[in-house]
Amino acid sequence: MIDAYEDPGTPDRRGGWWYLWWLVRCQPGRSAAGATLASVWMVLMAATPYLMARAIDDGLQPGNMAALAGWAGALVAVGAFNAWVSAMRHRTMTRLRMDANFRTVKVVVDHVVRLGAALPRRVGAGEVVTIGVGDVQIISQCLTVVGPGAGAVVVYAVVAGLLMSVSVPLAVVILLGVPLIAVLVGPLMRRLQGAEAEYRERQGVLTARIGDLSGGLRVLNGLGGKGLFADAFRRDSQRLRAQGYKVGAVTSWMQALGAGLPTLFLAVVTWLAARLAAEGRITVGELVSVYGYVAVLVLPVAFFLECGYQLSRGVVAARRVVGLLRVEPDEDTGTRDAPAEPSVLYDPESGVRVVPGRLTALVCARPAEAAAVVDRLGRYEPSAATWGGIRLDEIELSAVRERILVADNEADLFAGTLRELVCGHRDRADADVARAVRAAVADDIVQGLPDGLDSAVSAQGRSLSGGQRQRVRLVRALLADPEVLLAVEPTSALDAHTEAAVADRLRRAREGRTTVVTTTSPLVLARADTVHYLVDGKVVAGGSHRELLDAEPGYRALVARDAEDTDRTPTAEEAVR
Repeated sequence: MIDAYEDPGTPDRRGGWWYLWWLVRCQPGRSAAGATLASVWMVLMAATPYLMARAIDDGLQPGNMAALAGWAGALVAVGAFNAWVSAMRHRTMTRLRMDANFRTVKVVVDHVVRLGAALPRRVGAGEVVTIGVGDVQIISQCLTVVGPGAGAVVVYAVVAGLLMSVSVPLAVVILLGVPLIAVLVGPLMRRLQGAEAEYRERQGVLTARIGDLSGGLRVLNGLGGKGLFADAFRRDSQRLRAQGYKVGAVTSWMQALGAGLPTLFLAVVTWLAARLAAEGRITVGELVSVYGYVAVLVLPVAFFLECGYQLSRGVVAARRVVGLLRVEPDEDTGTRDAPAEPSVLYDPESGVRVVPGRLTALVCARPAEAAAVVDRLGRYEPSAATWGGIRLDEIELSAVRERILVADNEADLFAGTLRELVCGHRDRADADVARAVRAAVADDIVQGLPDGLDSAVSAQGRSLSGGQRQRVRLVRALLADPEVLLAVEPTSALDAHTEAAVADRLRRAREGRTTVVTTTSPLVLARADTVHYLVDGKVVAGGSHRELLDAEPGYRALVARDAEDTDRTPTAEEAVR
């Protein structure tokens, strides 16, 4: 199977069927071995009726015990060998399935990482979750039909040949029966693909809604919107359930036909064979062998139907994966060099001007608007923002990422030790780590863990409190020591005492370097060199915290929480009075 660090290869993105074929081609040896083992397994099952017929005709009817014992022994030997072949077939198919699973996961994860900041704008979170949780499993499961599918074709041809030697009419019935079954089941397979595709689409929408609810439930509850979103979720879930019933209806018909048609097929062929035996056109042993051949043939016929069912679902899942893989990251149009010296960052859309070497704060009643300014200044959104008079989108992206860091207060925390969380893939000196920990007022976190920095932290920092997670993210940002640090609400989850300490130490730690924070905390704003007050995403005033408190009623109402103004957000006209 594919190694954790092995290159998964370049997937075929031309369509769902092409992607499935690419997965098969990635492991040709295992696919061929699975098909061979499955063919041998099914052919040997078909050999059992032949051996039984020989035992009856050559041993039992003439009373030849030696011949009977010989054929019985051959029957036991073939059965034992076929049991081993069956175990090896299952083992090979399991490896084939697991390789397809891991390879698809690696391809998807690699592509999602390559998309980077473009991912949330181009693909919904529910779509990614649905692909990772459901579609990957369906794709890998459908590949297990490779071996049985090839074996079914081989044994079908072998049994038809054996029946040809017994009775031509019976062989003709066998050869015509399976195509007839395919004609009957074909429309159901196409219908299943359509129903399954719509179901997966609705599932992605509902998954995204669940993520939105879980992330903003407290805010929704505070605004009185919990009931509204609960009603919308109920409607979406009912639509998904109704679509699931449609998928289940088609699936049940396919499974019913998969069980019923082969049985009906067996009954027809057995009746014809019994008529031929009664007429003396075939022997009793041949009658037994015909019954055995057809009973064995029920398995490949059922496999044909199962293959159709699994492949119908698999191609729908593969199309969704291909759809994600076709999403390309934002093109890096930058060709110019970054400014050689620390330079002014300017966002013309909002009017925010960030002077190098200073601590600048952005204040806005709607945190999302301030965060949008940060995204533009960090080149995570298309904009006309400039750095040293040069448009950011004209500068090489690698240079921007190397010198400008956006520190989101909801950035992911991957599972690992605390040291790994804050250091990333780079080796950091203990003294540097200690300084960053102290600057973020995170000493108590390190001291409170059993092994300090080497203590394990669960994914997304679930073993830490909200304030601890926020300080860990700040430690990581400070340890990176970028030329420009753009921090989104870095102290929003902290108590007043800790927030004041963080504000003081952050200012000292970033002395002489460019730092931008979005906040409405007076404790942080009082320590900023420059404060930009934004209304509707535009700068309406700038200056020190004290100057804005004295001159801007809207600013004062927002950050000082004046009693008469806390019940509403100031308009742009009120803010500039």
